[in-house]
Parts: sequence; structure tokens; C-alpha cells
Amino acid sequence: MQNVTLNNGVEMPILGFGVFQIPADETEQVVTEALATGYRLLDTAASHGNEEAVGRAIKNSGIPREELFVTTKLYVQDAPGEENTKRAFEALLAKLGLDYLDLYLMHQPYGDVYGQWRAMEELNRQGRAKAIGVSNFYPDRLLDLIINNEVTPAVNQIETHPFFQRADYQALMREKGVQHQAWGGFAEGKNDLFTNPVLSEIAQRHGKSVGQVVLRWAVQRGVAQIPKSVRPERMAENLDVFDFALTDAEMASVAGLDTGASLFFDHHDPEIVKWLSARRLDS
Repeated sequence: MQNVTLNNGVEMPILGFGVFQIPADETEQVVTEALATGYRLLDTAASHGNEEAVGRAIKNSGIPREELFVTTKLYVQDAPGEENTKRAFEALLAKLGLDYLDLYLMHQPYGDVYGQWRAMEELNRQGRAKAIGVSNFYPDRLLDLIINNEVTPAVNQIETHPFFQRADYQALMREKGVQHQAWGGFAEGKNDLFTNPVLSEIAQRHGKSVGQVVLRWAVQRGVAQIPKSVRPERMAENLDVFDFALTDAEMASVAGLDTGASLFFDHHDPEIVKWLSARRLDS
């Protein structure tokens, strides 16, 4: 496994395992298989509804806590954001059965962002969240947070895949010391990603799958990934990307697939803003 060093010195695996859209009643078994395969970074979120199942898998794995890197995410909190963020953090630790988090992310750039971030900064100072960051923050929101607060986010987890590559934004994040981490790294198969002629040709040349080419492309860009699979053979395949490298020409070919637009939703769309801001979790 290759690690990246976050802006506060914390080491994070560049490849981890995400549990988005895995049903809660299947998550424990799937995460158990992922840990057995060799994954050590687990990524979940309060809004995924499966933190307790992730926690059970961790507890039953027998893997020492210090060998794991656990990420979860804070959803939009009702005011007062600072107080409710602390409450939400205690609830998620209880669900996961952990004493601390390796990375705590603000899931959406809405609500009382400043209050939520102040609480997260305090949790970071206490060592209860070893690193803190954000998710789905576009450049304007990220810069606002950096300029007007004490702690710079260690990570920004954003939609990133061959059809929406975020290269200019990655350069800005690198300049500010923010690690780029992708969600939707396979674009959920949209645009026929797994049969794309450019990616398929590169895969054939290296004796790899299209999925492995996409992950390798991201690794060479320094973009952290959290691919999800419920199939053990695919879990293993997704980890097996450190024994080959794409050429400069191949990297350029993949760069040519960029459309510059989201395949899911735009956080600048007023309807998306209203929907995400109004949505609340049960607990």
C-alpha cells in the first residue's frame, strides 16, 4: 500500500474501502471480507446508515486499532452547529465502538459550516479526530473555510473520475495543502466507463482490468480512492494496482476523457442546495 502524508503529518492509505450504498444488514460481512483482503482504510458516513455494522466488523476483525484508518462524515446539523456537531461526534463514536477517528469530514458545505468546523477543530486539538477535512466543497467554499479559520482541512473528498477529473482544482488543493480524495471513482459505471475504448485499450496493454487502470491513473495523480465492492475477488483486484504504471502518453489519453462536468449533481444548483440543506438524519 502507498500512503499519502496529510498536512498535519498523519499518514493515510491512498486506497481504502468505501461502504456507500451497501445495505446495513450486509455491511458487517462485506467489511469483514474487505479487511481480510487487506484494506486498512474504511470510509463511511452518518448518512450511509451503516456505521454500527462497520464498527462490529472492526471489533471482530482482531486487527489492532492502530493499524486501521477510519473515516466517517458529519451531516448537516441544525443550529447551533457547534454544539450539535459535538453531539453527533459522540453518537458516531458510540456506533463505531471507537475511542477516536483517524479522519472526520464535513459531508456537505451547508448549514452552520463555521460552527461545525469550530467543533471539529476542537475535536482535532483533543486528539479525538486525528485529522479533519471536508467533502463536496467547491473551490470558493474551500478557500473561504481556509482563509477564515485556524485549521486547514486535511482532505477534500469530491466527485472525481475519468469523466470529471478536477485537475485545476487538484492543483489549487495541492497549493493549499489539502489532500484530494475521490468519491465515485468509477463514475458508478456511467458513460459506459467499464467498456470505454480508451480505458479498455490501456487495460489490455497492461493485462489489467479497466477498473485497475482507473485506480492506477488516480494513484499516479496522487488522488486517494475509496472504491466499493461487495465481491471479494473485485476487492482484491482493486488493491492490485501497485505493480504497473501508466505511461505519460496513457495518462494523457485518459486526460482526454474529461468532460469537466459532474455526472451526479452540481452543488451550485439551487435545487440541490435546498434538498441537501433540508435533509436531516433520524439520529
